[in-house]
Amino acid sequence: MPVRESGGGSKFLKAGRLTRRVLPYALRVLLFGYLIGQLALAPPRPLAMTTQTVQTDHPQVCVHTRLTDEVEDWKIQRSLQLVREMGAATVVDFFPWAYIEGSSGAYDWHHPDRILAYAHEQGIQVIARLGLVPDWARPKASVQQTSLNSLTPAHYADYARFVGAFAARYRGTVTALIAWNEPNLSFEWGYRSVAPAEYIDFLRHVYAAAHAANPDVIVLGGALAPTLERSDNALNDLDFLRGMYAAGGSAYFDALAVHTYGFIQPPQAEPAPDMLNFRRVELLRAIMVANGDSAKSIYITESGWNDAPRWTLAVTPGERVTYTLDAYRLAAQQWPWLKQLCFWYFRAPTSIGGYPDYFAFVTPDFRLRPIYDAVQQYAHTP
Repeated sequence: MPVRESGGGSKFLKAGRLTRRVLPYALRVLLFGYLIGQLALAPPRPLAMTTQTVQTDHPQVCVHTRLTDEVEDWKIQRSLQLVREMGAATVVDFFPWAYIEGSSGAYDWHHPDRILAYAHEQGIQVIARLGLVPDWARPKASVQQTSLNSLTPAHYADYARFVGAFAARYRGTVTALIAWNEPNLSFEWGYRSVAPAEYIDFLRHVYAAAHAANPDVIVLGGALAPTLERSDNALNDLDFLRGMYAAGGSAYFDALAVHTYGFIQPPQAEPAPDMLNFRRVELLRAIMVANGDSAKSIYITESGWNDAPRWTLAVTPGERVTYTLDAYRLAAQQWPWLKQLCFWYFRAPTSIGGYPDYFAFVTPDFRLRPIYDAVQQYAHTP
């Protein structure tokens, strides 16, 4: 029976024929896709939660998160929820100075506020690593070789002022501050010559400002990179620590932060000056004791093993689990001076498609790797 094109719904039939006649096929497909897209579900939102408490039998358990790289609030919250459920009461995270003080004296606290609010909600304490120099405080590239880590003595006071503002704002959630990262590497020191005495001059400014703002905050010196190198690019971490003490640095840090990776050796492997392994921290501890600093704690703010299938310094997934748990047990039983053992890293927002992905405890899409389950069981076992 023919359909009449007058009255009632006939105009829609006419319009449909016109659309099919006039609009090319590809354009109709795009229009259809757009209309379907409007029906898509809204992205997840953070859940309303009461303040939580971390249940753990091993308070040394700590992980280094990557939340500064995260954009969506629900992912920040979910990451910290998983940290709490794993049994880690403390995390380390990076808060770039350049993101917060884009122009001198003008602070934008939005991003650290979000991260630290969710950390407080989950009952997690934060060790804050502060670095990355804003453009206005960096030397001009036309004057000298520079990087995002370039900070000259002329701007030490500016950085210290920022540290003081950060310490005051987040008192109660941020328990410790890492002023700079791996200063024994030239790249991290803005391609300048590595100089322990210069680092101590920098730390002197930071220490005074941090404690004036928050007397309870712990200023961590060092965050030293494990290296055997003695060149323009890097200074052996043992030599650097000796240089810190020779420069009178003991007065300007409350505890020492170190990085100690296991690479392919088990955690029980003996330390030696010409060897990089997990127990290298004992050699750094001996230098502290020899300089009268035995009362100070050490925080291992980066550590761990990697289980990438194609990296020469990786171990198998099974070895990674075993070595990680043995490292926690060794630290708990033999190192009373160690405050936190923080493994690198918990989760990153995206995969880079290389061996660093295999340090993660949780994948970008929140799949738990076997190392997560193993540490969770350890953290909840007396």
